[in-house]
Amino acid sequence: MSKTAEFFFDVGSPASYLAWTQLPALCDQAGATLVYRPMLLGGVFQATGNASPATVPAKGLYMNADLGRFAKRYGVPFQINPYFPINTLQLMRAAIGVQLRQPDRLDAMLTALFNALWVNGVNLNDPMAVAQTLARAGFDPAEIQALASDPEVKGALKASTEEAVRRGVFGAPTVFVGDTMFFGQDRLDFVKEALV
Repeated sequence: MSKTAEFFFDVGSPASYLAWTQLPALCDQAGATLVYRPMLLGGVFQATGNASPATVPAKGLYMNADLGRFAKRYGVPFQINPYFPINTLQLMRAAIGVQLRQPDRLDAMLTALFNALWVNGVNLNDPMAVAQTLARAGFDPAEIQALASDPEVKGALKASTEEAVRRGVFGAPTVFVGDTMFFGQDRLDFVKEALV
């Protein structure tokens, strides 16, 4: 029976970006199914009392360097976004909305958002920059804005975030293989072992 990796993430998390660059190929090699689980990291932090490593200056500096080391190891482009932190509420609503209503476009949406944030350093706190990013990826910004405002979409993101917290998630990225939880993009070797 094929195994499944559930990927709880927020596009505003640089570690989620790095995991996203690796998980599709990792799951393909393992013959496993990758399930994207958008969540609101700010909501997880609020529910669990956790906070971004960037709130502790020494830890933030270390994490930035470590993320750079992993990007080099993975062979992927990466830069810390100069506008970090990004308020991702609308972005994550857009992602889960596309997943619900246009599932075949989710990869294009995630590629646009992750690359804008962690490759190109775009300020996605700016609605105009968000609209330009979406348009370049072939989305209608007004349609995506309407989708992100849809009550069903808002409810889906809230439900996904609450489920993550119930299951023990305290940060992003978090991957579940069955009931086993793996936190952090630096734990993908354990995810790979669990999928064998």
